[in-house]
Amino acid sequence: MQRLSRSGPFWFILSCFAFAAMWVMIRYAARQLHSFEIVFFRNALGLLFLLPMILGTPGLIRWTRLRVHLGRATSGFIATMGTFYAVANAPLADVLAINYTAPLFGTIGAVLMLGEVIRARRVAALAVGFAGMLLVLRPGSVPLTPGILAAIISAVSTGYSIVAMRTLVGVDDSRAVAAWTFILTTLPSLAVALFVWTPPPLAVWPLLAGIGAMAAAGQLTLARAFSLSEASAVLPLDFVRFGLITAAGVLLFGERYDLLTLAGGALILASTIYLAVREAQIRRQARP
Repeated sequence: MQRLSRSGPFWFILSCFAFAAMWVMIRYAARQLHSFEIVFFRNALGLLFLLPMILGTPGLIRWTRLRVHLGRATSGFIATMGTFYAVANAPLADVLAINYTAPLFGTIGAVLMLGEVIRARRVAALAVGFAGMLLVLRPGSVPLTPGILAAIISAVSTGYSIVAMRTLVGVDDSRAVAAWTFILTTLPSLAVALFVWTPPPLAVWPLLAGIGAMAAAGQLTLARAFSLSEASAVLPLDFVRFGLITAAGVLLFGERYDLLTLAGGALILASTIYLAVREAQIRRQARP
C-alpha cells in the first residue's frame, strides 16, 4: 500500500519555496560574485546552519557508508557547481526544465550501473522526457550557451546522485545524507572558489547567508517530505517550484519564455512524475 501522509506534501511545498528563494538570491549575488564562490558560501554557511543538528544528534554521522556518501557528494558537487553557474548565466525556467531531466538520466544510470530492467511504458516516459528537453534546447535554433551547457552537466551529475541515493535509502538517516553532502563538499568548493575569489562586498553577505539557510532548509524539508510520503505522492507538487521560478524570472529579471520552452518543461516534469509513480508501483508489486 502506498505510504501517504498529509504533512508530506506540506514539507515538499516548503522545499519548493526554499529552493526557489535560493535561486533568486543566487541570481542577485552573482551580479557581484562569481557563481563558484557563491557555491562555497552555500556549502559553508549551510553546514553552519546544520551544525546544531549534527552535534545534537549522537550517532547521526557514521563512517561505515563513507564511500557511498563520497560518491554521491562528488556528483552532487559537480551538479551544484553546474546549477549555480547556470542560474547565474541562463534563463531560470530553461535551467529548471533541464534540471528536471535528472531523474531521466538517473533511470538510464540505474539500468547501466545497477542492472535494473525497464519495460515499454518507462521507455516511453523517457522518450517523452527527452522530447521535452529537445523542445527546450531546440538544437540549431537556440544557442548552446555556457549557462545551458552547465545546466545539462548538472542534470547528468544529479542523475548519478539519484543512483547513489538508491543504495542509501532505508540504510542511513535522511538527515545524515543531507549533512554528509555539506560536510564533504565545503573544502572542495573552497579550492575551486580560490581561483575566482574576490572579497564579498558587505551588501552581499545577507544574500550569502540567505542562500546557505535556504540550501539547508530545502535539503531538510525535502528529506522530511520523502520520509513521510513516497516520491510518487509528492513529486506532482513540483509544479509549484516551476511556477515560482518562472514567475521570478519574468517579474524580477525581465526574462521572456515562449510556449515551446514552457511546454517542454511540462513534458519533462510529467515524464519524471510518471517514472516515480511507476517505480513505486513496481516496488509494491515486488514486496511479498
